[in-house]
Amino acid sequence: MVAVFNKELLGISSPSSSGKLWNLEFLGHLQVQPNPLSCQKNMNSSCRNNSIYHLILCRLQSMRAVKIVERQPLHQSLEWIISIKEKLEQARQDDAAGSWERLSIYRVPHYLREGDIKAYVPQIVSLGPCHHGKKRLRQMDQHKWRSVHHVLNSTNQEIQLYLDLMKELEERARACYEGTITLSSNEFVEMLVLDGCFVLELFQGAAAGFQHLGYGKNDPVFAMRGSMHAIHRDMIMLENQLPLFVLDRLLGIQLGEPDQKGKVAKLAIRFFDTLMPADEPLTKGDMNRLGSSLGHTSTFDPFSDLGGLHCLDVFRRSLLRSGPKPVPRMWLKKRSNAIRVADKRRQQLIHCVSELREAGNKFKKRKTDRFWDIKFKNGILRVPCLLSHDGTKSLFLNLIAFEQCHLGCSNDITSYVIFMDNLINSHEDVAYLHYFGIIGHWLGSDAEVADLFNRLYREVVFDINNSYLSHLSEDVNRYIIIGGMLGVQP
Repeated sequence: MVAVFNKELLGISSPSSSGKLWNLEFLGHLQVQPNPLSCQKNMNSSCRNNSIYHLILCRLQSMRAVKIVERQPLHQSLEWIISIKEKLEQARQDDAAGSWERLSIYRVPHYLREGDIKAYVPQIVSLGPCHHGKKRLRQMDQHKWRSVHHVLNSTNQEIQLYLDLMKELEERARACYEGTITLSSNEFVEMLVLDGCFVLELFQGAAAGFQHLGYGKNDPVFAMRGSMHAIHRDMIMLENQLPLFVLDRLLGIQLGEPDQKGKVAKLAIRFFDTLMPADEPLTKGDMNRLGSSLGHTSTFDPFSDLGGLHCLDVFRRSLLRSGPKPVPRMWLKKRSNAIRVADKRRQQLIHCVSELREAGNKFKKRKTDRFWDIKFKNGILRVPCLLSHDGTKSLFLNLIAFEQCHLGCSNDITSYVIFMDNLINSHEDVAYLHYFGIIGHWLGSDAEVADLFNRLYREVVFDINNSYLSHLSEDVNRYIIIGGMLGVQP
């Protein structure tokens, strides 16, 4: 306890004090009885002294000459200072040069996940540290261990070989993840081996056949049936990723050839082919070109030097192959009013289908598997077919989240989704596009498709002038103005 005295009322002066309050401490921590009358029953010297102090302090308080201030014990103050220093040290490490270089697996921001949390959270299998150990996902662990057993059995290798290699990659792998990782070193390394072998078994089984790998035709996991669709969806989520270089090295051990760059990416594209939102599947030639570009050139993978790429990133690049050249976003160099939240009142790229039809525009299906490659000429909007199913929403939301979080990539998927949302304003718009083969879906109704697009990009940070579709939208709007059939909203 600290007594703080008013020096003017007490007649105390101090040349070094400029304020009206002067701190005095009674023998460190003064013990004062709450009621001096309680001491009358036991009038020993200690009690009498405490009573005297109490009476003095009560009298001084009544004169407004002193106030009593509780003081933290010394050991608590030291703990507080130590915790602050630890936080500052962590901040210094976080701010050190190169600490953000490999960051590529992000926690989905709260403003994006609100209302659609299931689209970002795995339901069957966890990969990486973000959802590791969650109770509802532990059931898959036994199948992960089965995959490790199959790998070791087929290669005649020891588990220590895999653990040692992942130990070497631990620091680099940890740097890929946003946020605090609570796993110990051994736990993290074990997770990399367990999850990595599981992913590679799925990739190779989908490519060569699971029975070829030694799994039974009725296997509950390692078979192209049953829960595989849900596993596909979980494995494409942003928070549920493993660094690609981890998978490359693990596959290198299995095959006895350390340099496997590009092979895992090619396997991943084949594995996730069923999620492609296009009705023109990848041909064998497409697969070969994609694998080649992923493994041997920098045109398809301009950020490979930074490492930390993952399956969601590879899948996104496969969707955008030969697409618009990525333009890294330099947020700090742009004017603050150039980047806005994607609000329909302010981010209207194009009018909806009904309005465009009223203005004389026509729609035709464009035959290509590049669903984003929209063209416009002479009043005809040519739009590739988009297939929508129960996994489309989660796929697009995670692709958008990655584009929002990773400053090194373009916003092409976000641009496409916003463009399509502008086109689709009602179930009538969906029905019209479906009639022309532009939208195919296995959802319950056209209204569900309209609702899907209308909910995809809430609170998304988007610069309308930085969209690959901005020039096309201007052409469409210019055509409308020239035609004099529909005024463009300001």
